[in-house]
Amino acid sequence: MNLQERDKKYLWHPLTQHKLHPNHLPIIKAKGSILTDDKGKEYIDGIASWYTCMYGHCNPIITSKVKAQLDRLDQVVFSGFTHQPAVELSEALMEILPENQAKIFFSDNGSTSVDVAIKMALQYHFNQGEKRGKIIALEGGFHGDTFGAMSVSGLSVYNGPFEAFFIDVSRIPVPNAENIEVVKKQFQHLLQTENIAAFVFEPLVQGASAMFMYKAKYLDILIAIAHKNNVVTIADEVMTGFGKTGENFASDYLENKPDILCLSKSLTGGIAPMALTTCSQKIYDAFYADDIGKGFFHGHTYSANPLTCTAALASIELLQTKEIQQNIKRITRSHQEFDMRIKNHSKVASTRQLGIIYALDLQVKMERYGNLRDQLFKHFMDNGVFLRPLGNTIYILAPFVITDNQLNKMYDVIESLLDTL
Repeated sequence: MNLQERDKKYLWHPLTQHKLHPNHLPIIKAKGSILTDDKGKEYIDGIASWYTCMYGHCNPIITSKVKAQLDRLDQVVFSGFTHQPAVELSEALMEILPENQAKIFFSDNGSTSVDVAIKMALQYHFNQGEKRGKIIALEGGFHGDTFGAMSVSGLSVYNGPFEAFFIDVSRIPVPNAENIEVVKKQFQHLLQTENIAAFVFEPLVQGASAMFMYKAKYLDILIAIAHKNNVVTIADEVMTGFGKTGENFASDYLENKPDILCLSKSLTGGIAPMALTTCSQKIYDAFYADDIGKGFFHGHTYSANPLTCTAALASIELLQTKEIQQNIKRITRSHQEFDMRIKNHSKVASTRQLGIIYALDLQVKMERYGNLRDQLFKHFMDNGVFLRPLGNTIYILAPFVITDNQLNKMYDVIESLLDTL
């Protein structure tokens, strides 16, 4: 019995209706931007395996450091103990995080980093004797699959069965040039009439919402209003963090820096799960007290695991190298050239880009997880390219180490698809 058949016996895959999609392709190895299946066929990983392996699969610099760390210290409880990889990682992060960030809290994945941020925001007010229990979020946002993260997400395709159990959230439209005055008034009205604890958002790019992009200057206006009203601002940079937008963080484009950042995905270069929730000194100080009850009683067994901290530290060092920074510029230029070629195609409704994130909308109506989407996915895979369309949106978010030839092959496969629609 091959791997695919053995898989069917016990495994339940994410985001999958198994009755419709019973087969899962075995991948037996990966290197750089290439995935290889059990029959030896290669696929260009055009989404860096959900934006994690940004420095390439099995990057030797990261893996060698993790292997060395494995011989020294594998795991230790992070409550009451500390260790060198965590300390060195915190120091490296403070060199690149937005200037107002002061403290780092570890968890396990993007969803939990958002849950941690929500709990920090709610307890921030509670510790100061204020009863604030409502959160403002942007329409169309997606922040994860745990209950706090689901509560502030706006995609009912994921959240429908659970909405009766959510935290109290009000949603406002994503601000833009046309609606900013209306959105600003709605935002101010909520702050005046409700006990708003926090404002949570994906800065500049809403990933699961088909890579929807918006301008920093309009988000800046809302953050400034939130700060004036002592509302905690939470930037979910799980997808955008660590160089993908052309800056280290999407928040770097903002004049008004968020109080809290949520980070994961490419944090460890795809080696292992880890997440961070970072915050300003103001947030931390609300928990710093003689009263033990004001402490932040949240923890994960594998918080600050030494191996994942080592992988994260190596990833940050790679991000800052001349080679990776030049690659980011090279990929950005390549996307811009492709966009000039493709944006006027009769089957392209619109295009957008920020840094190495590129997306195009097809001039075709289709469901997010419908048959036509499956046909698009099959076209890409048949041609040796791993891309996952979001409805009628095709997007590229490839590793920083992808070659020009690999990029051009992806572009060619996308163009060949357009000619068949």
